[in-house]
Amino acid sequence: MRNDGRLSRMLHVLIHIARHDGPMTSEAIAGMLGTNPTLIRRTMAGLRDAGYVRSEKGHGGGWTIAADLETMTLLDVHRALGGPRLSAIGIDRPEPGCQIATVVNEAVSDALAEAERLLVERLKSISLAALIRTFDERRGSVNV
Repeated sequence: MRNDGRLSRMLHVLIHIARHDGPMTSEAIAGMLGTNPTLIRRTMAGLRDAGYVRSEKGHGGGWTIAADLETMTLLDVHRALGGPRLSAIGIDRPEPGCQIATVVNEAVSDALAEAERLLVERLKSISLAALIRTFDERRGSVNV
């Protein structure tokens, strides 16, 4: 099963937009990610609807940050992207007549629920501003 990379890709994009001097076009973002501008506009629509970015049409237009990066979390971005499933692991299918399947499915479901709660809490604890600070710190320690 293929991983859903939208969260990491859009976090990447949001940080570029935040650090960019002026709006970034869908074409520029698509070029950076090696994808199609229409896909960028479709994906960014959820972020726009959530109030995290805004877009301006026409010459000099493009995407800009519309929210406070100190309060915007990785979980916020995840949810704005439609909240894709956090884990590809799951139970096969319920088997009501088999007690072994019932015990296995309960154990797996409980473990997955706990893992998702932990992941949600972690995503909620990291702001985009914190990611930018980490990038800036690392960039400052590297000779470019």
